[in-house]
Amino acid sequence: MHKKLICVVVALALLCPVSVMAQETIQAGNQALELWNEEGIANSPTWVKYWLGIMMFSFALGLLFIWKRIEARWVVGGLIVGILFSKFILENMMGLLPLSGLVALMHLIFWTPGLYLLLRNRPFMKEKSFYKYWSGWITLVIIFSFIFDIRDSVIYLHHMLLG
Repeated sequence: MHKKLICVVVALALLCPVSVMAQETIQAGNQALELWNEEGIANSPTWVKYWLGIMMFSFALGLLFIWKRIEARWVVGGLIVGILFSKFILENMMGLLPLSGLVALMHLIFWTPGLYLLLRNRPFMKEKSFYKYWSGWITLVIIFSFIFDIRDSVIYLHHMLLG
């Protein structure tokens, strides 16, 4: 397992140049090739800021269900592991800039297993409970996010690999 992780990190390092542009020349914002940081969030449209709050609240509600529901474990775990992987491996160890497209790519990678389980098991089609409503809502939240994440990931990967 440890060797596989090292291989993945080395492969990512070889595929992605550490920084194509100096950080000072990159605008902060929510577009694929803009820095996604506090300034990027501040520069985003109002609806994006509201959406971030709705997403975080929706994912946080999943904590209520992680002890008994596998879908919730994968959804919440995907969020947490994605954030940790981005911060510690990609940014700190590999020196990649936190561009919005990189964040979108992490969403696609780490949120897909949870979405898959939600769509396969369809807990939102079963018994009436708060979990049913949360699982339906978080499914919609992830799918809506993926509409933007797919586009931004493609732009980011094109820039990093073919740029």
